[in-house]
Amino acid sequence: MRDKMTDQLKKTKKIIISKTSKKGGGPPGRGLLGQALLALIVFLVLASAYSLFSGISKKVEEISLSELASQISAGQISEITVNGDELGITYADGTKKVSKKEAGTALTTTLKNYEVPVEALSKVKVEVENNQGFLFWFGSLAPIILPILFIIFVLWFLSRQVKGAGMQAFSFGQSKARLTNPNDAKSRVTFKDVAGAREAKEELREIVDFLKNPKKFLDIGARIPKGILLMGAPGTGKTLLARAVAGEAGVSFFSISGSEFVEMFVGVGASRVRDLFDMAKKASPAIIFVDEIDAVGRVRGAGVGGGNDEREQTLNQILVEMDGFEPNEKVIVMAATNRPDVLDPALLRPGRFDRRVTLDMPDRRDREEILAIHARKKPFAEDVNLPLIAERTPGFSGADLSSLMNEGAILAARENRITIAQFDLIRSIEKVMLGPERRSHILSRREKELTAFHEAGHAVIASVLPYADPVHKITIISRGRALGYVLKLPLEENKLQSKKEFLDDIAVGLGGYVVEKNIFNDISTGPSNDLQVTTALARDMVTKYGMSEKMGPIALEAPSGKPLYGVGVGDKEYSEQVGAQIDAEVSKIMNDAMKKAEKIIKDHGKILDAIAKRLIEVETIEQKEFEEILVAHGIKPKKKKDIEHQG
Repeated sequence: MRDKMTDQLKKTKKIIISKTSKKGGGPPGRGLLGQALLALIVFLVLASAYSLFSGISKKVEEISLSELASQISAGQISEITVNGDELGITYADGTKKVSKKEAGTALTTTLKNYEVPVEALSKVKVEVENNQGFLFWFGSLAPIILPILFIIFVLWFLSRQVKGAGMQAFSFGQSKARLTNPNDAKSRVTFKDVAGAREAKEELREIVDFLKNPKKFLDIGARIPKGILLMGAPGTGKTLLARAVAGEAGVSFFSISGSEFVEMFVGVGASRVRDLFDMAKKASPAIIFVDEIDAVGRVRGAGVGGGNDEREQTLNQILVEMDGFEPNEKVIVMAATNRPDVLDPALLRPGRFDRRVTLDMPDRRDREEILAIHARKKPFAEDVNLPLIAERTPGFSGADLSSLMNEGAILAARENRITIAQFDLIRSIEKVMLGPERRSHILSRREKELTAFHEAGHAVIASVLPYADPVHKITIISRGRALGYVLKLPLEENKLQSKKEFLDDIAVGLGGYVVEKNIFNDISTGPSNDLQVTTALARDMVTKYGMSEKMGPIALEAPSGKPLYGVGVGDKEYSEQVGAQIDAEVSKIMNDAMKKAEKIIKDHGKILDAIAKRLIEVETIEQKEFEEILVAHGIKPKKKKDIEHQG
């Protein structure tokens, strides 16, 4: 058995190697040698073919002049073609032969010398061909010229390949920035194409005004910022806003990713930075946009990056180009990152990135404007209500909303409809948040009952606690990795959250765990995600937000998490004793929340049973039906800010 497995591994290895070689993954010299061998083979084939055909043409029988004279006298010859000293002879029966006459002597004179009768010679048709034309010379020189031309072509082809490889080596340090021409109407983006981000657009209008009319600022002694740093969560439109600035100003736009500067060879990144700024200076006024600048702009000396000094040299070159010995009057650098806390302080000082523009997640009005932009070229049914979709998508970024509209169009096309309905957009919201429905994932009877009580536990606790969010939907239909989920949405959006809201959220998150423990006297793997989310929230309350009475108002961890990802490489910024106190406080918060959830489940067991049984029957309960069940059991529905909970 082991020998068979070894043979199979060898066969697989051979297949992999053969596939890899077909992709051209070998050394460059091997490909060049293969091309030279191919050219040599082609040359040999052509030479052989020429020799073959020329050999066939020489198989025509050649006769002497004496034989020709006797055959003319006998009346066997019908035509003679004279081509220089060559004679083409055609017999009366159609046979063809060749002969040669004396050089410098006419054919008739030669035949008379051989005593050919004049009467017999007059019966033969004699034609003289012009041997001074192009075809004559080409036919004469072709055996020499064609091989020479072929060899010259082969040498040119091989030198072209070598030159291409050499040019690639020389262009290794050149910038890979992509240029967007301001005159390209198809790729041009303006502020009208960017919804929301009102404060950010107002901040950037000054940059546009300077690029259009710099004299107004220079005359009064103002200096325009050299660098603008766009900060925000992924999908908030940082790249789109940078393109809009270039589109509004009508200037060249050079875009490049921070990771494209760094290569395995030392000095390549710095060379590409210099080349990029040289290109921008020649095309000035221009905008250089560096996306994900934290790839090269991380704080120096932190040991992040595997000990590679190339990234730091690239950063040094960027610092010099932005505020070095040569001032760049009409080149503005824009950069985007969602990790501003890890950037080097020298990059953020005045004179480099003077302005920092923050892009927040869009609020309800911004989301409605973004949806309207993505709805421009989509046919909608009459029931589509974009304000309602905006209300049901709190926390969605601009990229999420774009994906939502696209998913709605895909759902409509899949069902062979020519318009997008409101129902398509509602389904797309949950698809973007959690993933596609998995109706083929059939649960057993016990799993379905367990999932129904699990989700009902979340919903009941959320309806009873005063600072929890109102429930809009409960379902036990599998979607993504969740067997079921509870969706909670707000009437208003708040930027801040209080300690009471956090504590109620933790209790709601533990609802499924408490129900499984108290109702089924067992615990499954279902609450695993709930425990991860609630534990992380409890830890943030202690280490980041100062919401622990025992620890007091102290921040023990950075907002981005462990110090390893930002300031330094140290494991912790606090002692082991403080770490034990943090763990104890987190455990206390979790246990208190579990006791609160257990009391609610015990006091409202009837409504829990009613919701769970209804879920087993219909699988999904919408807000209206859920609130009717609450009212029937004496609970007044609560309205509060939104959050989505995954069970």
